Amino acid sequence: MPHAPDPAQNDWPHPPVRVGLVGAGPWARAMHARMLAAGPETALTAVWARRTESAAELAQTHGARTAGSFEELLDHCEAVAFAVPPAVQAGLAVRAAAAGRALLLEKPLGADLAAARAVAEAVAEHGVISQLVLTKRYHPATRAFLAEAATRQVIGARSCYLHGAFLGGEFATGWRLEHGALLDLGPHLLDLLDSAVAPIVSVRGTGDPRRWIELTCEHENGAVSQASLSGSVGLPRARTRIELFGPGEELVYDTAGIDHEECWPVLRREFATAVRTGTGTGIDAARGLRIQELLDQVGTA
Repeated sequence: MPHAPDPAQNDWPHPPVRVGLVGAGPWARAMHARMLAAGPETALTAVWARRTESAAELAQTHGARTAGSFEELLDHCEAVAFAVPPAVQAGLAVRAAAAGRALLLEKPLGADLAAARAVAEAVAEHGVISQLVLTKRYHPATRAFLAEAATRQVIGARSCYLHGAFLGGEFATGWRLEHGALLDLGPHLLDLLDSAVAPIVSVRGTGDPRRWIELTCEHENGAVSQASLSGSVGLPRARTRIELFGPGEELVYDTAGIDHEECWPVLRREFATAVRTGTGTGIDAARGLRIQELLDQVGTA
């Protein structure tokens, strides 16, 4: 069902940003389409996917048109949102940027560093707005944690992002099973550790990203952090937790009590504001490239 508009957001002073959606899979259905269709900051105008019937069903649900090709999608939008595997996203995002369309990008930017760099370079070359769907970054609890972390002296940190989605179900998809938790979950933790502790200068990993991988990060301020990642463990719900340690009291961030539905109105409004004002949020393709450079260190260690 379409996500109902938030009455508190009715003060939007601009025309809605017309967004075309690439993809019609589980994540496109669960988040992208209903978020973009809810408005008032955005309007879902078209959906294109490799499976035409899936695109048509999703488009009809949200009152959008079904695009017969990626080029047709571009003709009916001013921004493009991606809900497809990273290897697919990277190539299409370069084309959308060249067409002058703003980009709402998933993480990771691409399946490898070269693809991610191509996306970031296309965004910079064509001067388009980009924004990265690092979902937790748009929740008030995350922002409060990062603000408090900025006041602390941190010498060490422990973190984890664990769930069982790779064991079966809609999100046990090809690219996730192939690349594992490093590419799927790693961007979230690396982004938060890089922001909460200090910029990460090196990352090394051990383990199998398809089962369990452990990352050790060295930070610019001398701190050391660890991140445990797995999508193949039996848990009743996803577990994301960060613990910061230093001379003062520990600071803990835990998503157990977070309602992720609170992220989507913030993400939508900030993306639309960036498009209408021409000023990005900083959670963009350049940030995505920075994260992919860290991921690449693990892959080549």
